[in-house]
Amino acid sequence: MAESSPRLDAALDFKGKVVIVTGGTKGIGKGISVRFLEAGAEVIVCGRNEPDSLPTHSGKSAHFVAADVRKDEQVEAVVKFATDRFGRLDTLVNNAGGAPPADTATASQRFSEKILQLNLLAPLTFSQHANRVMQNQEQGGTIVNIASVSGVRPSPSTAVYGAAKAGLINLTQTLGVEWAPKVRVNAIVVGMIRTEQAHLYYGDEEGIAAVGATIPLGRLGNPDDVGDACLYLASPLSRYVSGASLLLHGGGEVPAFWEASNADQTKK
Repeated sequence: MAESSPRLDAALDFKGKVVIVTGGTKGIGKGISVRFLEAGAEVIVCGRNEPDSLPTHSGKSAHFVAADVRKDEQVEAVVKFATDRFGRLDTLVNNAGGAPPADTATASQRFSEKILQLNLLAPLTFSQHANRVMQNQEQGGTIVNIASVSGVRPSPSTAVYGAAKAGLINLTQTLGVEWAPKVRVNAIVVGMIRTEQAHLYYGDEEGIAAVGATIPLGRLGNPDDVGDACLYLASPLSRYVSGASLLLHGGGEVPAFWEASNADQTKK
């Protein structure tokens, strides 16, 4: 029997829902956490160190559990906190990740293993623990993996990170098959996002604006943009979406040939 279409207001109402956002205390993760708080969810965030302040909306804060997402027993403890405290787990957002730049020709095996562990194996481990809970819930659950454009194009100076994110996109497709129909698994392929650390990559405000101007939509993305996409993929509005990768990059990067050949003259 076909699933009925939800009312729009009800579809984005997460009251009574429980959401885990890994790395949810800063940057993109904080933006995602705040969006779910705004939608009424109980939000659990995890990280290795408790921050000075937690994501908050209208006086309601996220719940923090200290955990290194690379360690299986600590991941299990975060999921157990959710089920012990709230009796359920509706959505997992695998957001924790990242990598410092490194010369691919000389990067050590240990360095590469750590990058793979954080950006590929940790999301798999967290998803496994979440899936065990969700498969036993009447309404199942949703998993959203935060991937990157580095996984779908060359990633100079972050080669292993790009390879890990490419693996995460493939993992998303596989889990979407294996864990259906109870659990839907999707990925968001994120482009350049302005966070509190944007200046480390793009320089001052002038540099940030210059980089934003290279994007077809004319700006860097915001954490809220990613949060909105997570709300959609976690909601009944995406009830027939699984194993998919949503490109969230403002139109992508303008091809070099376009600029080199002055092809933009065709717009006039």
